[in-house]
Amino acid sequence: MTQDSRTTSPGVRLFGRAREIETLQKHLDGQLDPVLVLRGDPGVGKSALLQYVIVDGARVVRTIGVESETQLSLAGLHQLTSALSESLAQLTDRERQLFDSAFSGELRDPSVMGLGIALLNLWHEAATADPLVVVIDDAHWIDPVSLEILIFAARRVTEPRIRVVFALRGGYETVLDQARFPELLLEPIDPGEAGRLLDEQFPDLPPGSRDLVLEQAAGNPLALVELPTCITPTSSGAQAEDLLYPSGIPLSDRLERVYGRRLTYLDPKTRQRLLYAALDGVASGAGGSARSGRRFNLAGVDSALEQGLVVVDEIGRFAFRHPLVRSAVIQLATPNQRREAHAELARLYEDDLERRASHLSAATVDPSEEVADVLEAAARHAVRRGGAAAAVSWLTRSAELSEDLDSRRRRIAAAAYTAGQAALLDEAASLVELNGDSDAPDAVLTASYLALYREGDVRGTHRRVHSTIRKHAETLDPETYHRLINLLLAIDQFAGDEAHWSETDALLDSQGEGVEPFTLIYRDAWGDVVRRGTDVAPRIRAAFDSSPEDEPWNVMRLAVAAYYVDILSEFRSYLELLVAREAETGAVTNVMTMLQLIVLEGLGSGAWDDAEAAARRGLTLTEEHGYALFHHQFRAFLGVLAARRGELDDARSHQSAVETWGRARGVGFLTGFAEAIAITAAIAEQDWENAYTLAAGVTTPGGFAPYVQQAPRTFYDLIDAAVHTGRGEEARAHVEAALNERLGELSPRLEMLVLAAQALVAENDDDASELFLAALQTPGERLFPFDAARIRLDYGAWLRRHREYSLARETLDEAARIFDELRAVPWAQRAREEGRIGKPLATGPESLTSQERHIAELAASGLSNKQIGAMLFLSPRTVGAHLYRIFPKLGISSRASLRDALTAISEG
Repeated sequence: MTQDSRTTSPGVRLFGRAREIETLQKHLDGQLDPVLVLRGDPGVGKSALLQYVIVDGARVVRTIGVESETQLSLAGLHQLTSALSESLAQLTDRERQLFDSAFSGELRDPSVMGLGIALLNLWHEAATADPLVVVIDDAHWIDPVSLEILIFAARRVTEPRIRVVFALRGGYETVLDQARFPELLLEPIDPGEAGRLLDEQFPDLPPGSRDLVLEQAAGNPLALVELPTCITPTSSGAQAEDLLYPSGIPLSDRLERVYGRRLTYLDPKTRQRLLYAALDGVASGAGGSARSGRRFNLAGVDSALEQGLVVVDEIGRFAFRHPLVRSAVIQLATPNQRREAHAELARLYEDDLERRASHLSAATVDPSEEVADVLEAAARHAVRRGGAAAAVSWLTRSAELSEDLDSRRRRIAAAAYTAGQAALLDEAASLVELNGDSDAPDAVLTASYLALYREGDVRGTHRRVHSTIRKHAETLDPETYHRLINLLLAIDQFAGDEAHWSETDALLDSQGEGVEPFTLIYRDAWGDVVRRGTDVAPRIRAAFDSSPEDEPWNVMRLAVAAYYVDILSEFRSYLELLVAREAETGAVTNVMTMLQLIVLEGLGSGAWDDAEAAARRGLTLTEEHGYALFHHQFRAFLGVLAARRGELDDARSHQSAVETWGRARGVGFLTGFAEAIAITAAIAEQDWENAYTLAAGVTTPGGFAPYVQQAPRTFYDLIDAAVHTGRGEEARAHVEAALNERLGELSPRLEMLVLAAQALVAENDDDASELFLAALQTPGERLFPFDAARIRLDYGAWLRRHREYSLARETLDEAARIFDELRAVPWAQRAREEGRIGKPLATGPESLTSQERHIAELAASGLSNKQIGAMLFLSPRTVGAHLYRIFPKLGISSRASLRDALTAISEG
């Protein structure tokens, strides 16, 4: 044996793999990362290498991907957990129930996180007695949901007794590409080692044939072992070259032909059994994954064993020697033979909906409503299990097998809608065209959906959807009707147009009890929340608890409603689970929406770093899938975050892009956020005059414009800016309007802010202090740290002006600490400036020039920079520069403190 040759099993050696063996062994021994990805072309020796390098005394659990199971959600996970069935008993009841419900399809939202944690715990239980090596072979054929769960668990392996190896073919794109696990690439072995392997296996091979095999195999170990079987001892070089097939054909195809040639020597019954096994995904060398527990049993194929097409595994079952054998079996069969095999296999899986549907789909040629119904049911099942992308395939095939035009159109429409949810926009558009009639309700639904999210078309889509509902209200099937209604609400939410909302409100009111309760929640939260939203929060909680819908996008809509009443933090963990579940196989549209909600929740709860990461991930997805509307939403959220952190160049860059794109299309949601960015940036700069002008532009002081989403969200900004610019009357009018509308009852955040706003305008000092303290004792104080810190900043400044210096410093220090944690730099600086002031520093009029004194008095009276400039023949910018010098002389940091400071000078 050479230095590079190792024994994998009795009589089989590895050649040319010393480096790879050493690297893999280090991973398995715990010297390197616990997870490794092994890549290589077919036949290069991935499985052989894994077979050799297993740790002594370790338990090896192998899951093998099968091409026929890539669309069967959780098939790979079921295969793995079945191999660890005795350890399942050691898990908690909840974890066992989680697996059972996921595999049975009863679990509505089988999350990557929940199942991943349960799987990790299962690995820990299995590794109690002996080290555990989890091998996921042919990972490129593991169904995407299972692969996500396996990656989630593998990322969190810290126990040195657990090792995980993924093996897959090169050239396949999977989520493993983004996992960033260490990788080991298996290249062909070098010519010297290839010659030694060939000589050991075929010592009598003629020199000419030997050279030809070495040339054609190109260092591929499987080819070195299999290609010589095509050459008889009497073959001449020319004949051998013919038997080895032309060099222009890929090596994997030639190996398939080698196996195909051997298959011709088998009797028809044996070939039929091999075909059943190949189409069913059994005989892969791993346990079956059928959730019913039944699989086709490959038996009676001894002649295939003699031909080297199958082997006997460690527990005595027949298994294909290599995946290429499986491919050869399928390729050699005629279309009729394959269909007959699929039909027989479908009968085996009466209790496994998706597997039965898969075989029925392949077995059926002519239209069959019975088969179409099964495929449609499988699509619904796939959506529940996070497989929206797979559901599109089921529905499309179901439409092809429909016996009547109406059923075909309905199923194509469902496929198009689901494709849109899965971010397969081109496929969705093609399916819409396939349906023909562009004015049909289902076509309007998907076309409007695409126009909204691709192009931000809120005007044309509102017209089309509203008209379609009115025209077909009496004849629409319930599913299409509710989808159209909910899409109309989404369009109007983005438009933020009062006229559109009024039409939609009237339409919904005219439908009476025909409108689903969930839809009314969306209408009341997404639209005129100030007037309709008082009881929305408890209705959302009840809806989440009941969760009667199978469609995950219903959860997404409820979460959007939760944002508008500031209870999104209650559902954050649920959102994260759905993002993880839907990311690769579900509805990518939902993933992007859920990421937006995670961003918004983070902006509220203070998880700003998480919010930024989610926004940047969302931006990447929008660019990959062509969602221009969502792209600008993420930019809007990043703009708000940048403004809060004082990164004003970035904030204004986002603001400009969002404003330009949104205003051109009439997307009020975006233009509203652009205004919010500008307001926050102005406050960050303490440009209170500009902040007031901008906030008053969102909604006139003293009222809340209907259907203007930012009106309640910028409520405190307007009050704060009005007070800082001496507009007490406007501030009091706006507080009065909030009280009249019972704004504080809408959400915990607004409850806190309304109390604080009352404190800002209170004329009685005792009332003001009590109101500030009451605001900081509401639930919102804990839930919304940035808003609470702003209140502390204003309260601390109020305390300082009222000469309660010790309590002022304590309050301002706490505000500064929170702002520091958030990296809200401008606010932290303001809090520290206010805290350093102590007493007013000025002691007499000599501290100001006469012009400065005059400007200070005018500003204290409530005049704006522009008004002062007009009176003194100065530009507003010059007035601002004077005030910038005046503030430190008086020991203050804002315009609102001018009156007190000047009074202190007069009394000094």
